[in-house]
Amino acid sequence: MTSAIRHVTIDSADAYRLAGFWSQVLGLPVHEDDEPGDEDVLIEGAGLLFVTVPERKSVKNRVHLDVQPQDRTRDEEVERLLALGATLVDDRRDPDGRGWAVLADPEGNEFCVERSAAERAG
Repeated sequence: MTSAIRHVTIDSADAYRLAGFWSQVLGLPVHEDDEPGDEDVLIEGAGLLFVTVPERKSVKNRVHLDVQPQDRTRDEEVERLLALGATLVDDRRDPDGRGWAVLADPEGNEFCVERSAAERAG
């Protein structure tokens, strides 16, 4: 027998607020039973579970998410995510269009924005 990953759990200072950011990133809703002040908040359809913990983030993530835009270019997605509250940590985009951008969510968790499938095919 094997196991399946049910959730990817992300520690946070404010689970509901951080889940709200990722809900906008992914275009997926926060679970209907979750509300501000809850200590754990799930994003429906993504398997991302945000849990409030007392410790602050202090070092680089050991695991991070890579996101790929579905209906826009990588660069358009980077701009959209910056407007949502992400920050640019490291720009790995190459002049030839390859590469990725490393961003951080509002609590400092790093994630990468890759090229869209259309950009990869082109």
